[in-house]
Order: sequence, then structure tokens, then C-alpha cells
Amino acid sequence: MTEFNTTPQGIQGEEKEDVISVMEIATLFIKHWKWIFFGLLVTLAAAVLYLRYTTPVYKVSSSIVLKEEGRRGPSSTPGTLEEIAMMGSVSNVENELYILQSRSLVRSVINRLDLHTSYIVEGRIKSTDLYTQSPVIVDMAQSDLDRLRETISFEMQMQNDSSVQVRGMIAGESIDTLFNHLPAVLMTELGTISFTRRPDVEVNNRLLYVSIQHPDAVIAAYRGNLEVTQASRQATVINVALNTPYPQKGRDFINTLIETYNNEAIEDKNQEARNTQKFIEERIAIIDKELGTAEQNVEQYKKEEGLTDLQTDLQRDMQMGSVYEQQLVEVETQLNVVNSLSSYLNNPENRNKTIPSNIGIQDPTLAATTSEYNRLLLERERLSQSMTDDNPVMKRLNDQINGLRQSIDASINSVQQGLQIQRREARNQANLFGGRMSVMPTQEREFMELSREQQIKASLFLMLLQKREENALALAAYANKAKVLDEPANEGQVAPRTMIILLAALLLGLLIPMGIIYLADMLQYRIRTRGDVDRISKVPILSEVPKHDEDENIAVMENETRPIDEAFRMLRTNLLLTLGADNKVVVFTSTVAGEGKTFVALNSAISLSLLNKKVLLVGLDLRIPRLKEYMNLDTRDGITSYLSGFEKDLDKLIVPSGITENLFALPAGSIPPNPAELLSRPTLDAAFAKLREEFDYILIDSAPVGQVTDTLILNRVSDATVYVCRANYSSKGNLRYANEMMAQNRLRNMVLVVNDVDEFHHAYGYGYGSGYGYGYGKEKKKKKKKA
Repeated sequence: MTEFNTTPQGIQGEEKEDVISVMEIATLFIKHWKWIFFGLLVTLAAAVLYLRYTTPVYKVSSSIVLKEEGRRGPSSTPGTLEEIAMMGSVSNVENELYILQSRSLVRSVINRLDLHTSYIVEGRIKSTDLYTQSPVIVDMAQSDLDRLRETISFEMQMQNDSSVQVRGMIAGESIDTLFNHLPAVLMTELGTISFTRRPDVEVNNRLLYVSIQHPDAVIAAYRGNLEVTQASRQATVINVALNTPYPQKGRDFINTLIETYNNEAIEDKNQEARNTQKFIEERIAIIDKELGTAEQNVEQYKKEEGLTDLQTDLQRDMQMGSVYEQQLVEVETQLNVVNSLSSYLNNPENRNKTIPSNIGIQDPTLAATTSEYNRLLLERERLSQSMTDDNPVMKRLNDQINGLRQSIDASINSVQQGLQIQRREARNQANLFGGRMSVMPTQEREFMELSREQQIKASLFLMLLQKREENALALAAYANKAKVLDEPANEGQVAPRTMIILLAALLLGLLIPMGIIYLADMLQYRIRTRGDVDRISKVPILSEVPKHDEDENIAVMENETRPIDEAFRMLRTNLLLTLGADNKVVVFTSTVAGEGKTFVALNSAISLSLLNKKVLLVGLDLRIPRLKEYMNLDTRDGITSYLSGFEKDLDKLIVPSGITENLFALPAGSIPPNPAELLSRPTLDAAFAKLREEFDYILIDSAPVGQVTDTLILNRVSDATVYVCRANYSSKGNLRYANEMMAQNRLRNMVLVVNDVDEFHHAYGYGYGSGYGYGYGKEKKKKKKKA
């Protein structure tokens, strides 16, 4: 026996990728297209109904620009008092964004527009809020609104121009009141409700549903739909938008929001200005009193001390003293620099180093000599790379450097002496003018202190007077903080978004049924397609056999091109490609009964015999033999007679099939009491040795390997095993059992045939039917049925 080749075209290898075929999924969906179409209709119908009965929401938007908060007049200047009053600041845009959507500001708008009260009239399709078109205005006092524990709802209907009928349940109390004259009030446990006629709206007898909510609930709803954003980080432009079912209400809300924002900002500024004005007036009164006292003190001191104007001499002495003090500092600095230079020059370690020149030396001769000395040092350094010290040029250069060094030393001494003289002179002059200041009369110093205090008080008094006028002008000239750039306008419907909802319905209508179909297919207990087999089985697939619509068990016919014939030709071709020269015995088995192994074995044998090959079909399913029934054989004896020793001549048991000239059959014969023991006898080996010599191919219809051990016993005489599974019948566990058989090498050279494949799951697009019953453990016949 030679090994089986499992790699021809049409057969998969042992290693498979667990990948779902796109074509397989598409085929699955095509098969259930009616369910997908139904799901699509349902979701689209739901979307249309939703769009029809849902109240549309519109976006009303406006834009404003924040102005700079200018409080100063054109002649004002910055100062400490101005900072205290927080004047001249620029609006902080981010803060204003929070203010515009703050609860307090939105509450003010809701109270001004009475948005806590709604007037709903029901239509045939949608309900509408009349807003300002209600013929009656319903209101409650603000104190009652703030204490409201629950929403008040009731019905209201105008009877005529001055009467209204009110019905409903308020705080658990039934209300049914007719007001013959308006205005009128209704006293309830939750507060007093007032009814006022709106004169600009005509009377109608439509039934209105009125609801009054706590302002906090309305505030939360409006803030949730309010969008306040900055148009640009570099600009002070703010976009204000509101999503609302009623565009007119949205326009009124935004207009009132901006107006209230400006009014509150102006009020804040005015309050700040009034506080500043009060502060300035208080300070003016205090400074005026202190200034009068300071002026009286100066006048009294001059009279008592008999002082005249000594300010000119005092200022001159102070200026001259300051000049000589500055000169003394400069001379001391130059002297320190020259001393540092002298110490550097006299240090032996700096003998051949350049002298610092850019250190602030003011003597031009010393600076020039130092610069020339440094130049010669650098020149000597450069020439020393190519000359020795004995070179005449080097000697001459060294002489020049030494001479300059002596000149520098002499210049330093000369500069030091000159600077010391200047220092003594400057110090004497500074002491002279300082002495004059020290001997100044005490009266003059005291007079200067009194005069200085008088000047400070006078300057502060004048500044306060100026600021008082500026603040008065600013208080009268405050403008709105925000300027409207774009009036509130309806930008169109934002919800529900028709195209998005229809598209979502379309996607859901496709995805939901497709997902259910796919999930149901993945959870399917039985295999349905070759794709299911590919994902589970590690056994190479030899071929597929399509569903057959006819009741005959003999499906293959000569010179026919039906899909079933072509399928068995494909099976035959693959089988021949995989069999070697010495391999001719093939066992057909399955996991359980009913998977079609006898059908596949019989028609495979017919197909092989049509190649002018001598083929023998052996029935070794000894427990419930079906081969005789399938082939309509008129014989009672079979291979069991030979194995049990009742018949010695095997050839007598072989009968022509009556189907094709080259097909012969060796049926099972009588059902033995001990099939496993019978198949284990050496007689079976001798029989197959003889049959190998007489026939080109031997196909064995064996028992299901998952139920009895007979097929495993036959493994010793076979060359290959065709393992049959059946679509929509075999469980996925059957394929895993086949994987175990192959992994443990319990069946020789296994290949797999998928039987009864539906046309929707096969490339041919054919139909095939074959059905039969198979039972083990119970002697019970089953009728053939259409697959």
C-alpha cells in the first residue's frame, strides 16, 4: 500500500484558515432575502411614522460682539485709584460665555417671557404650543411659582369673548369652573392662578391643555438646548443658538437673553460707578480738611521763624554735592581697574600672556600701548611655530615686547598717581558741599517738611476732583456690553434629521435581519454548507454531492450531464488523482447512520465502472445491510457466508450489479450475531488479497464508525477512507469526531465527502435529493424520503 496523496485540485490541505467566505455569507443572505426585505420594510415604515409624528426641532441662532468696557474719559490717565475702581478692563470672553448661559440669567428670561406656562392644542398628527397666540394668559405669582411642588395641568376652553371654562385635577382636587368675566383668579392649594384676556388674539373655542411648571425645570430644559460658543479664539464674537420646536419662541428667547444680559451688565457697571463716586466724595472731604491744615502750618511756621526763600541755594548745594560724589565714584572705579591691571602685569605666571585691554581703561596712551603689546605677543606666538629663540627676528621681537612691557608698567604708575590726585580733589569738594548742607538751619529743614506735606495734599486733592468728574461722565454714558451682529434667525430643522434617520433605518433594516440570520447560522447545530465544514474539519475535502430531487438511489447515469452526474465525476476524478498505482480498496463510512455513505459508495462505484474499470462494491455493513436494497439484488447470500465458512468459493457470492457492465456487487448477506468478531477473522484478509487481483477498484460500504467498531477493524485491509457527512443532517460534533479519527491515525488516508449540499450553498446551483433511514441498536426499518 502506498500513502494517499491529498493535494490535487479540489482538495483542501490539512492546515486551514478559520476564515468565513464572503461568498458564503452573501449566499446565506440571498437565500433569506425575504426576511431581509421584510426587516427593511419594517424599519423604513417605523422611520416614516417617527418622522411624521415627531415634532421637528429648529435651530435659532444669533451672534453678538462684546465691547471693551471703557470707563475712562479721553483725558484720563492710569493711576492707583483707577485700579482700585477696576476701570479700563476688557471683557473676559470665557467668563461671558458662562454668564450668558447661567441659571440666573436664563431664569430672568423665562420669567419675563412666562415660558413656564405652555398652551398646547392637539392636532390630528402633532400638538402645537400656541405661545403668544393663546386667547387667555395664565399666570401665577413668582412666590407661588418658586414654591411649586408639582406641575399644574388643566384644560381650558373659551366660551365667548369674556368667559372661559377650566377643568382638571390640581393638587388632587377636581376643578371644573366657568369664569364669566376676565380677568379672574383661581385659588388652589398650590397657589393663585390668574386668567387674563389677551386682546390681540381672536376668540376660538379650541380646547387648550395648559401646564405650569416650576421655573427650575424649565431652566434645565432651556439650558440643555442653549448653545453659547466663541466664534474665534482671537475675537470677542459670541454665537448664541437655541434648539426649539417653535422658532418664534426661540427668537424671543435669544432677543430677551441678550437684552437681559446687557441690562444686568449696565446695572453692574452703574453700581460699581456709584460705589466709586461715594469713595471719591469721602476722600475729597478728608483731603480738603488735611490740605487746609497743612497750609495753615506752613504760614504759621514762616511767621514764627522769620524765614525767606532759601530753596535756590539749597538746590545748588545739593546738585554740586551730587556732581562731586559721582566724580569720586568714577575715579575710584578707574583706580581699581588700574590696580588690577598692575597686579596682573607683575604676576610672573602672566609673563607671556596677553594683557586684558577691554576692561574700561580711559587713559588712551595706556590703552594703545597695551593693544600693541598684545599684538606683538600674538605675533611671537605665531613665529615660534617655525623659528627658534636664537633667530634674529625672534630676538628683535622679544626686545620690543620687553620694551613695551616696561612702558606699560611706567604708564600704569603714572595713571595711578594721577587718579589718586583726582580722588583727593573730588573727596574734598564733596565734603565741602556736604558740610554746607549739615550746617543748614534746622528751621529750613523743618520748613521743607511742612511744604512737602502741603504739596502732596494739594496734588491728591486735584486728582480726586478730576476723577470725580470722569466718573460722573462715565456713569451717564454707559452703553450696552454686547452689540448684536446678526438678529436671531431660523437656520432650519436640526431634529429629527430626515436623511440620517432614513439612512439609519435602511442600515438597521439590513443589519438587524442579517445579524439575526448570521447569528442563527453560526449557532446552527448541524452543518449546512461547505463553509461550515471548512471551519471545523481538518480532514481534506474530496468533493461535494448535491441535493437530488429524485427518489432513486442510483443517481449516476451514463452520458448524462446533470449536476449530480458532474458531481460524482468530480468525486471520481479527485479520488483517482489521490490513489496510487497499488491503492484500490476504499472504505466508505460516516459518523452516524443516515449521512449517505451507502448512496455515495454506490454511485461512486457506478461512476468508476463507467471508465471501463472492473469495480466491486462490497457490503460490509453487517449490522443493517442496505446495499442489497439499494441495488435491488435478488440474492440472500453474501460475504458473511464466506467469512463464517459456509461458502468456500468467494466467486460464487459475487454478482453482477445489473447497472453497468463493469460493476459487480458482493452484498453482506445474512446479519450475523457477531459482526466484529467475524470481520476480525483472517479469512477477510485472504478474501481481499484475492479480490485485489481480480478487480481494478474495490469500494466497501462499511458501518458508521461513530456507532460501532466494524470500520476500524476493516482499516487493516483498506487503502483509503472516504468519510461522508451530510448537510443539514450531520452535527458539527460529527466533524470533530472525524478530526479525532485522523489525528489518532485510526483510519487510513481519510478524505471527506459533503453529501446533500443545497443548491444555494454550492457553485453549481443544482438540486439533489436522497434520503433514507438508518438505525443501530433497534431493528427498525425507515422509509426513504426526499432529502
